[in-house]
Amino acid sequence: MMPVLTTGFALDARLEADSEPIMWLGLCELRLMNDCRWPWVLLVPQRPGAEEIHELTPLDQAMLTFETNMVAQALKRVTGCTKINSGALGNIVRQLHVHVVARSEGDPGWPGPVWGHGVRKPYRREDLHLFSERLRQAL
Repeated sequence: MMPVLTTGFALDARLEADSEPIMWLGLCELRLMNDCRWPWVLLVPQRPGAEEIHELTPLDQAMLTFETNMVAQALKRVTGCTKINSGALGNIVRQLHVHVVARSEGDPGWPGPVWGHGVRKPYRREDLHLFSERLRQAL
């Protein structure tokens, strides 16, 4: 786990179990979902207690939008996908986090959502590190 930079912030245990850290962006920690069926990342704003985007300060909202767009563009360049899905649902994990998923026609579950489709397929360790490094370089 990467060191926590914001006093009082703790990553939700489910997010920590399901994803791997890639890098710090500024406001957010960028994490890779450990499911190789889709290139799927999370941005987790380092704000204790935040559950909704509207709970962030206007400056943090702007920063979250900037970081989400930056990650979406990099993910599209790295994967060559045809569609980027992004969203902050929080129905199960209440801690504020934004999903950014690279989608292409014919991927598992297309055109439906990635949530609840099939069984998660973890990355091989070396593939996880390789993809993370490619995304870091694109950012």
